[in-house]
Amino acid sequence: MPDVTVPPALPPEFGVYFALLEVSALVQHGVEGQLRRDGGLSFVQFQILAMCGEDPSSPKSMTDLADRLVHSKSGLTYQVGQLAKAGLVERVPSPHDDRAVNVTLSAKGAALLERVLPGHVAVVREVLVDALDDVDRDELTRLLGMVLRHMRSQPRRSARRASPPS
Repeated sequence: MPDVTVPPALPPEFGVYFALLEVSALVQHGVEGQLRRDGGLSFVQFQILAMCGEDPSSPKSMTDLADRLVHSKSGLTYQVGQLAKAGLVERVPSPHDDRAVNVTLSAKGAALLERVLPGHVAVVREVLVDALDDVDRDELTRLLGMVLRHMRSQPRRSARRASPPS
């Protein structure tokens, strides 16, 4: 029997939704303290640095970052501005679009990422990974990957039009 309570007005399959929301919130809460303590970073700032660090030779566009982070463009602009002010990222004009800006990880940002990652990995293991054996971890990764592919198959958030007010 699942530990997740679903309000009676909702279908029972919403248990997966409530469980995912709670797990996500608890993981985020668990890592936020470590990121602040070890790097002076917010969760979103860490995500930006981590994405820029995936392939440091390939700058990330603001649109790509916003779509992956599911963050507003204005909020992302602010966070990238804070990281740039701290010397952790650099904003560079896009070679493909005069209006676009790309973000790259600076050497200082790479060093900070390298410093916070061991503690980050330890917290993620403690609050999430250690609850699963290898088979369950692989299965959860597979299932979440299916959901992610489904969600990413929809038009990008940046390409969607806002709904007109009712």
